[in-house]
Amino acid sequence: MTSVAPLPARVLPWYDEHARDLPWRDPSASPWAVMVSEFMLQQTPVSRVLPVYEQWLERWPRASGLAAEPAGEAVRAWGRLGYPRRALRLHAAATQIVRGHDGEVPASYDDLIALPGVGDYTAAAIASFAFGQRHVVLDTNVRRVLTRTLSGLEFPAATVTLAERELATTVLPGDAPTAARWSVAVMELGATVCAAASPRCASCPVADLCAWRGAGHPAYDGPPRRGQTYDGTDRQCRGRILALAREDHAPVHRSRIDSAWPAAEQRQRCLESLVRDGLLVPVGAEAYALP
Repeated sequence: MTSVAPLPARVLPWYDEHARDLPWRDPSASPWAVMVSEFMLQQTPVSRVLPVYEQWLERWPRASGLAAEPAGEAVRAWGRLGYPRRALRLHAAATQIVRGHDGEVPASYDDLIALPGVGDYTAAAIASFAFGQRHVVLDTNVRRVLTRTLSGLEFPAATVTLAERELATTVLPGDAPTAARWSVAVMELGATVCAAASPRCASCPVADLCAWRGAGHPAYDGPPRRGQTYDGTDRQCRGRILALAREDHAPVHRSRIDSAWPAAEQRQRCLESLVRDGLLVPVGAEAYALP
């Protein structure tokens, strides 16, 4: 196993020079802005998030503004970011922030993880990036960098393990501000250099410390990794149906839904799942609308 001590010393200066200029990283970004970015960036690339994020913060610069509107408006403003249940959860989190925290995003990890839609990663990320605290922040990019550099494997396990968390803790700087910078820096390294496909090892500041590179880049031999297929899936079908309700400000008649997707059985299954998830509500017998 590679010694962990040199990693922050290499990655932090690299980040200072190469970090992308993103609005949620600006010192003026509020904790609410950081929280919005974390919800939007889950499974969604930065390029798609940026325009929606900017429009969202212009409309709802504080959690109280979002909480004051129907949940359906959050789904509508979510646009084509995908995984729209995130919009419902963010609305629910905003509502709880207003009710339980006087409209201010809480700073403590325990209070954050108690909010709807906030798991370990999101709570740690908000506490670190919005409040400068010391937490292990393990998103996909961070996990990939640490797995390659420290464990010599191409990809981490499907879910975070205790051993992985303990290993990440050993490399986390001791003081909170530096730890918070390290968390975003190693995340940036994974997003821009140590990519899942075609990593740019020649540009990596820790290439000579990387156990995976030192071992000759052995191929991943774990359980099959989930693909990212989209065409023809229930996810695409759900998106088509939801787009009708999002773009109209009136209930969508069943006849329009039927014309949006050719496969009747799949269409019905997806429509029912949208209702079950709270993304659509029946209006009468033949129409549906945002909540």
